[in-house]
Amino acid sequence: MSIPTTSRFALPAPIALDPRRETGLIPGSWMLTGLAMSIACVAALLYDAGIAIDPRASSTRLFALAFALLAAIRLLARDPATPAQRVARDLAESVGLFMAIGLLGAVSTYPLAASTRGSIDGALQAIDQALHFDWLSWYQWVAAHRSLQLLGTAAYQSIFITPALILAHYAWAERRSDARSFLASFWLAAVTSLVAFRFIPALGPLATLWHGPVPYLPESGLYEADLLPALRDHAVHVVDLGTLRGLVSAPSFHTVSAVLYIAAGWGIARLRWTILALNTAMLLSTPIEGTHYLADMIAGALVAIAALALVGVLRRTLAARGR
Repeated sequence: MSIPTTSRFALPAPIALDPRRETGLIPGSWMLTGLAMSIACVAALLYDAGIAIDPRASSTRLFALAFALLAAIRLLARDPATPAQRVARDLAESVGLFMAIGLLGAVSTYPLAASTRGSIDGALQAIDQALHFDWLSWYQWVAAHRSLQLLGTAAYQSIFITPALILAHYAWAERRSDARSFLASFWLAAVTSLVAFRFIPALGPLATLWHGPVPYLPESGLYEADLLPALRDHAVHVVDLGTLRGLVSAPSFHTVSAVLYIAAGWGIARLRWTILALNTAMLLSTPIEGTHYLADMIAGALVAIAALALVGVLRRTLAARGR
């Protein structure tokens, strides 16, 4: 009796190296330049607001170590001789850039918040009323059911799971052009959201609409209501990277992310329905766990769609030029 040499449960091998250059590939030099400009902008914002990142904090050292490791892998595997080296190169590049975009975006909300004034909660609530969206009723329903709280928290935190699946697939399947387009869309949407936050800050529906003891504190808590006044009074001088809190209420960046993730996942047959399910659940959890108005979420979806459209135009332009 012969023994089979493969198993039906074995993982597929990485796709072999393809010497053909991908069309529509955003040049690496553009990505590197964009990263350098982003770092410079965030550093300038922090300096202007009198806020610093403690270089001796354990969280800062951990991030520095992670970025150094990813940069080393990307450098050592820059001319891959095997499929495994190519996967390592592409994964290190995409994960490093995604982490940098997320970290820089979160840090920049602190100095940006320091320069904001007032809030647009009244206008956002008026839009919700026009759309017949009753945030308070939804909140009371979740607050009364522990199971909904647990499911909502898990769904809301899945924002970190989906990009790992997408970027890992792109690296495995040698879809470097898709990976860079995904990162560029995420980058552009993040910048757009930050600019909007500077001019239309909001405290969120929990801080604005709920009065009295809070029966259930969602995942995002009351960070906007707590931190915005302190930042505006210049009472915060040090940012701990380990306890960063996203302060952008409008547009909802969880909604931005969900739309971008679904768009990317739709082109991955093996992951399509998993990504759709995860991000549908995340969208349903966002009003409560993210303390967002429906208006925030609509704005977030529009930001994501605009970013996808612009990067799509860029990619088609590069392909037309033979890049």
